[in-house]
Amino acid sequence: MTSVPEATFPLPDEFGEGSVWVDRVGQRSLVGRNRRGVEIPIGKGEGQVDPGELLKIALIGCAGMSMDIPASRRLGEDFALRLWAHGTSDETSNRYGAIHEQIQLDLDGLSADELRRLRAVIDRSIEASCTVQRTVVPGVGVDHEILGLDSALEDDEREAQQR
Repeated sequence: MTSVPEATFPLPDEFGEGSVWVDRVGQRSLVGRNRRGVEIPIGKGEGQVDPGELLKIALIGCAGMSMDIPASRRLGEDFALRLWAHGTSDETSNRYGAIHEQIQLDLDGLSADELRRLRAVIDRSIEASCTVQRTVVPGVGVDHEILGLDSALEDDEREAQQR
């Protein structure tokens, strides 16, 4: 299904693949749309996503999509994944100084070597393929943390020293 904006305004010449638009539906209340018919309520009210949240969702959504295939080769087709993005804007500068991303995966049963390779593959795939991060990072620091990975490696190193 391909969607186009209502005829309130003429379509810009650039309208096409990759175009998105936002319509005002009330005071400080908008609806973002894409050509596939998806609608996202934007604002600060109940049931709405604010622009800063959209930015963070775009970052972690892009990271998740970028790492999906390489991670599935190591973790299996149906691996569980949850991504988090944390950060608040500074009221004085009216910008985000940093956004901290966290990646949750089931790491059980992976050796220390497999954990290190997984970390390298995830970092490399996000850095190379995440268009959103590659666009945003020159202006704001974005880092990735794989929850549980460092402690799993530390546990492995402790066990190795005890042997």
